[in-house]
Amino acid sequence: MKTILDFQDKKNKNEKITMVTCYDYTFARILAESDVDCLLVGDSLSNTMLGHPTTLSATTNIMAMYAGAVARGAGDKKLVIADLPFMSYRKGITATMTAAEKVMRSGVHAVKLEGGEGNYAMVKHMVGSGVPVMGHLGLTPQSVNQLGGFKVQGRDEKAQKKIMEEALRLQDAGAFSVVLECVPSHLAKEITAALDIPTIGIGAGSDTSGQVLVLQDLLGMNPGFKPKFVKTFYNGFENLKDAFNTYHEEVTGGQFPSAKESYS
Repeated sequence: MKTILDFQDKKNKNEKITMVTCYDYTFARILAESDVDCLLVGDSLSNTMLGHPTTLSATTNIMAMYAGAVARGAGDKKLVIADLPFMSYRKGITATMTAAEKVMRSGVHAVKLEGGEGNYAMVKHMVGSGVPVMGHLGLTPQSVNQLGGFKVQGRDEKAQKKIMEEALRLQDAGAFSVVLECVPSHLAKEITAALDIPTIGIGAGSDTSGQVLVLQDLLGMNPGFKPKFVKTFYNGFENLKDAFNTYHEEVTGGQFPSAKESYS
């Protein structure tokens, strides 16, 4: 998958889309050779790479730096999308376009922003200016303080109606896709059926157009952190720790470096 048109093509053909977060050049090179469709440089890097408790510490400059590394690693093999960070798109058109420009100039193909209300005109302006935009509804981590924590959204009928309306309005504004995070499966299914554009789920059941997972969660690199929607596909923490320990043992035991790793 290399363009947002491929996103729509998959939706039209009823083929699932796979997206993984990525934050650095090395993992981007690996993912570029994988079957995964597209990469998301998420502001979750604030958590996974910088150790902050929320995504709010990510800035536009930080996002652009990491996005550039991923774009260079992926080359022309994958569609790369980057988050616009907290508050970067809520300070008027000029500030928003400056942030979008900085992130897009890093080499990514599209940006993602959170929330519906208050963003429709901005999305329309960005799309009209040549910036593809992905929406993000449900649990929006940048609004964690407003939401009272990381909680499932859309539990009652009023909240479900609002999320559905926001999804439709984001589509009307020109968004090419919408992420649905931590919403009831039946709601995600209804939204997916109502939209012409694809939905990407995370904690939203199996009826969305595709799925996204955080790289470190997928690889099992964060033991003790296991929300219900996460499935680990590799025991990364233990396997990597074993490799580091083997290196330590071979150095302290005199097996490394051997003659094979030495110059005569």
